[in-house]
Amino acid sequence: MPKNSKVVKRELDDEVIESVKDLLSNEDSSDDAFKKSELMVDDQEEKDVDVEEGSDVEDERPAWNSKLQYILAQVGFSVGLGNVWRFPYLCQKNGGGAYLVPYLILLLIIGIPLFFLELAVGQRIRRGSIGVWNYISPKLGGIGFASCVVCFFVALYYNVIIGWSLFYFSQSFQHPLPWDQCPLVKNTSHTFVEPECEKSSATTYYWYREALNISSSLSESGGLNWKMTICLLAAWVMVCLAMIKGIQSSGKIMYFSSLFPYVVLLCFLIRGLLLNGSVDGIRHMFTPKLEIMLEPKVWREAATQVFFALGLGFGGVIAFSSYNKRDNNCHFDAVLVSFINFFTSVLATLVVFAVLGFKANIINEKCVIQNSEKILKLLKIGNLSQDMIPHHINFSSITAEDYNLVYDIIQKVKEEEFDSLGLKSCQIEDELNKAVQGTGLAFIAFTEAMTHFPASPFWSVMFFLMLVNLGLGSMFGTIEGIITPIVDTFKVRKEILTVICCLVAFFIGLIFVQRSGNYFVTMFDDYSATLPLLIVVILENIAVTRIYGIDKFMEDLKDMLGFSPSQYYYYMWKYVSPLVLLCLLVASIVQMGLSPPGYNAWIEDMATEEFHSYPTWGMIVCISLMVLAILPVPIVFMVRRCNLIDDSSGSLASVSYKRGRIIKEPVNLEGDNTSLIHGKSPSEVPSPNFGKNIYRKQTGSPTLDTAPNGRYGIGYLMADMPDMPESDL
Repeated sequence: MPKNSKVVKRELDDEVIESVKDLLSNEDSSDDAFKKSELMVDDQEEKDVDVEEGSDVEDERPAWNSKLQYILAQVGFSVGLGNVWRFPYLCQKNGGGAYLVPYLILLLIIGIPLFFLELAVGQRIRRGSIGVWNYISPKLGGIGFASCVVCFFVALYYNVIIGWSLFYFSQSFQHPLPWDQCPLVKNTSHTFVEPECEKSSATTYYWYREALNISSSLSESGGLNWKMTICLLAAWVMVCLAMIKGIQSSGKIMYFSSLFPYVVLLCFLIRGLLLNGSVDGIRHMFTPKLEIMLEPKVWREAATQVFFALGLGFGGVIAFSSYNKRDNNCHFDAVLVSFINFFTSVLATLVVFAVLGFKANIINEKCVIQNSEKILKLLKIGNLSQDMIPHHINFSSITAEDYNLVYDIIQKVKEEEFDSLGLKSCQIEDELNKAVQGTGLAFIAFTEAMTHFPASPFWSVMFFLMLVNLGLGSMFGTIEGIITPIVDTFKVRKEILTVICCLVAFFIGLIFVQRSGNYFVTMFDDYSATLPLLIVVILENIAVTRIYGIDKFMEDLKDMLGFSPSQYYYYMWKYVSPLVLLCLLVASIVQMGLSPPGYNAWIEDMATEEFHSYPTWGMIVCISLMVLAILPVPIVFMVRRCNLIDDSSGSLASVSYKRGRIIKEPVNLEGDNTSLIHGKSPSEVPSPNFGKNIYRKQTGSPTLDTAPNGRYGIGYLMADMPDMPESDL
């Protein structure tokens, strides 16, 4: 090309621009925005290149610094406390290794397809949950609001758990650990062990009395627990500081909060495998019980775990993916994150049962010693004959196998009077069969096991720091599921909204740090999310496959990914996933109806838990949580259905770029038979045919054109964009 070719091309372009300006000079004088705009010309050879790929024009929406940062954010959101203290419990309860089969099947049927769906919709439309579903169908805009409400409810009590972990973390810097032994009580005459602790255990006493200082019922408030109030404030300050700048601040923290738990889990696994009895725990864990696998309850619980493990319906997945480039391979992301989540759950299960196997071995050894002493006493007083004891048995150093041999012999010989002897069968499997989950696993069983570790304070610090990081990773996604949709819809400042949201959540969260706060955590965990989220995800599936159109959605994915996704997803989205979700919804409602609504209260005098039914006002709160979470869906539907919001102003539609055309997005999207996510609409305006593709670019408009409902275009917005250099045209 001659050296002056660029100069000649620029002169030709200038002539075209001037001629176009002449044509536009006759436009209606009232169209100020159009007068302030100019037309830029692109080469014909580049007509198929999107503006985001072929120019320096940048979308004002923030973006991830790297693909790794984005993957870590999604992993941090999906991998949470449930992977550590819920999955191992379900695995043990529902058939051991056999439980992995229904879990994997349901992960492929509902987990990955629905996770992929949320990633794709968020990435293409580049809005939070409110904007995404409002864009696809304004009548279903309430789906996004419902997601925000559920996120807020979950954030309220989830951060309380982080506060509990912070408290235990702060108490771990001492040796021996404060929950190592029962405290002694002194009076004027003598010293004795605290009765409540003696009746339970040191770790149980520390959890209920020292940490929570729990009351005996939900109705007995007992006032604020000042220690937990400070920890809750610290947790909300951490979340606020991490989220105040959006992904620019939280994204950097993800490198630590998402990766550190894996370091801790691997360290615990290596340490656990070196402990006596750890192999027994792992063997017990993965011994398949195939007969249990066929029970419907197992499949229901596996489906529920898959559903919540990936964070479906919360809006966090959509919010995070909305900061991606549109050509990002979200299918790869969906598969990768889903299987990272699954293998994290398996890794956590190995760690938990290696440690619980060690704990069970210690308890079993104590059982053997105590019952061996009973046998020696029975031999001395003549209740048992020395002849029935094998000659090789040495009670001073008896093993568990030898004790069980003696136990079986005595049981056969003294069959009629055996119960009166008071001997116990010391089987390690009996201890491992005592299923624990949630706070019982993290703050009681696991802490008790760690007291027997060499250098126990170090392992306690690592464990609770891991819980804090797991909780924060999930909290970032949950808060993003609240902040991003509201910022996209109402265009408020993210910093101010984040601070207000955290302050409001902290003050409401004070109900969880009362002495009865643990019971409120149970209430919110049981009733605020399960049914509303299932309904939200079912409506999401219907919105994409039925209202928007599964065929158009598959075309959009092809355009976005550069290849056609497998037809497997077509059939999953259209037929299988909705059916499975509906069955899960019905099963959850039936389960909720059959299970008496209540909570386990700690009774101080008895030092044990006792089931209490919710009082009348408690039932009203439970029902209100479910109703408030799903209420936005019918409200928005009726508002749109009755045209209570005027959407008739076509001048307020926004404009976005797409492949060399000016795309005007209509406000009323109903009845639109073209591809919305793909970036096409009935009002799509082709460029004037000057042999070039022409883009319109705002230069003077200080504000964005918005629809009455606060929606913005899915393409690049044209407000306050820097001028494109001529060399790029």
